[in-house]
Amino acid sequence: MVVSVLGEDGSFSGSYLPGSAASNPEILTSPLEGFQQDAGLVQQPTFSFTVRWRLRDSETARTTAFLGQCYVGTNGEETLHALWLLREAADSPAEDWKATR
Repeated sequence: MVVSVLGEDGSFSGSYLPGSAASNPEILTSPLEGFQQDAGLVQQPTFSFTVRWRLRDSETARTTAFLGQCYVGTNGEETLHALWLLREAADSPAEDWKATR
């Protein structure tokens, strides 16, 4: 995950390539957009971001939303803890049940 400089409003953008992509050449580096709570107000800020997946030779629409918190250790090391949902496009409302993981 590569993130740009955090904007004054907490916004950021960048790119995302999961570690599992090393064994899956279909997954390309994908754009991300997000927001972070003001780190000046809290020491362990919360954040959210979305990734719009780019897949080689695929027209399937996929988006992942991440929601979590950044923990800063006593040595200054940052660790992100997050939950995520992956959404694929469904062909109809009847197929909606299987589109979110």
